[in-house]
Amino acid sequence: MNGTSFQSDIRYWLRQGNTVNYLLFWNIVIFLGINVLRLIAFLTKQPAPLIWTYDQLAIHAPLSAFILKPWGLITYMFTHEEIFHVLFNMINLYWFGNLFRDFLGNKRVLPLYLLGGIAGGLLYLLSSSLFTGYVGSTMVGASAAIMCILVAAATLMPNYEIGLMFLGSVKLKWLAAALVVLGLISIPNGNIGGLISHMGGSLLGFFYIRILQAGTDLCKPLIWLFDANTRREQRQIARKFKPKKSPLKVVKKADDNSQSRLDQLLDKINEKGYNSLSAEEKAWLDKVSKEN
Repeated sequence: MNGTSFQSDIRYWLRQGNTVNYLLFWNIVIFLGINVLRLIAFLTKQPAPLIWTYDQLAIHAPLSAFILKPWGLITYMFTHEEIFHVLFNMINLYWFGNLFRDFLGNKRVLPLYLLGGIAGGLLYLLSSSLFTGYVGSTMVGASAAIMCILVAAATLMPNYEIGLMFLGSVKLKWLAAALVVLGLISIPNGNIGGLISHMGGSLLGFFYIRILQAGTDLCKPLIWLFDANTRREQRQIARKFKPKKSPLKVVKKADDNSQSRLDQLLDKINEKGYNSLSAEEKAWLDKVSKEN
């Protein structure tokens, strides 16, 4: 494989529009960057660049240290030092991130990844105050964000089966439960802050799905922020279905059934885009917009 072919493969991989691929890419790039600095530091016997880089990307505890570098709440979840740490996390992100994406759409992947990482980071900061002396002063890793996506997928489709080496088919709910329990019982063995942050991500993933099933999408503000197509579609829909005011006539309001269907179709557009509608649904929306 030559360099040009490798670059073409990377460009094609990223152009697929799969957010999971983008997350994998940036986690791996940052990991490689940190370890190149580690190699340089080893060869030159000057560890300062590595220490400075890690210090800028990690999340710091206690709260007094965090306030000085608050961006660590975001950057820590894209940062890894050890090969097995990043390898295990990226395998899980690939599997469960794509599983989540298949069922709830590409637009929710990055928002939930960030929300899970933030939840884990905040619980880590809280634990550093509650368990003084037991929690490390810095933390890196995507584990909390990935546990959030894994538990969200397991909550959404608990009986979905995946094949595991040596174990065969396992329902997703049992895999998620096993990982959470193993994390809890491993707390006395060290890395207390990291394991507690995993619990923060797991809780966020569980409650995200439960709240979504009740009709509220916690990712919606971030979807609007990150996705230009969503913003454009919402503006177009708002203009299209805004009632036309006239002093010469009274606007006819849709009956309850029509309004309910309109709300359902608008929600569908918001989640999956206008092109996800059937021809009949598009025609019905066009008719309603002309009536208004």
